[in-house]
Amino acid sequence: MKPADTRHDPVSAQQRRGFWLRQLHQWHWISSAVCLIGMLLFTATGITLNHAAKIEAQPQVENRTAELPATLLARLTTEPEEGNAPLPADVAALLGEALQISLGRRPAEWSPEEAYVSMPSPGADAWLSIDRQSGAVEFERTGRGWVSYFNDLHKGRNAGPAWGWFIDVFAIACLVFCISGLFLLHLHARQRRLTLPLVGLGLVVPVLLTLLFIH
Repeated sequence: MKPADTRHDPVSAQQRRGFWLRQLHQWHWISSAVCLIGMLLFTATGITLNHAAKIEAQPQVENRTAELPATLLARLTTEPEEGNAPLPADVAALLGEALQISLGRRPAEWSPEEAYVSMPSPGADAWLSIDRQSGAVEFERTGRGWVSYFNDLHKGRNAGPAWGWFIDVFAIACLVFCISGLFLLHLHARQRRLTLPLVGLGLVVPVLLTLLFIH
């Protein structure tokens, strides 16, 4: 006696459909929860980036000065005259406290005259200069406001490796959200006749805009 073919069994087909619906709904809502806040952030900053020329920023410039004591100034004589290397830890610690900044292990650009540290961050640019002869220290920071800060986060500009990892994880969650949503649309397409035309419209519109208006 041949085993029954369950491929065309309506009950088995309904069970398979129910299984995949439950799985896809689970992946869809989990991924949407993971990427919800990030998607709101990236959507809002997508608008601000698209209209960046119309959003005026008023840069705020801060200048601070300090002077290295003779003992620490002498430490700089042992550092290279050229190339890139972090400031000595005790020098970085003293300047961090005196200027209320965080130098960490940022590389400095060394020359016979000075040590220069570039300190860009989201929404701001900053630099620190140490005169290797006199010990005079100058720090300048230019902030461009909160809109610029979030725009730079959108681009991952000067945000560090941790934020870069977040963007990667967020992008994967968005892919899971979109792909699971696409399969859910396919499963519900029979009951919602506009599903496939709307999906096709979402594909055709950007393709036509690219071909006709972007040169």
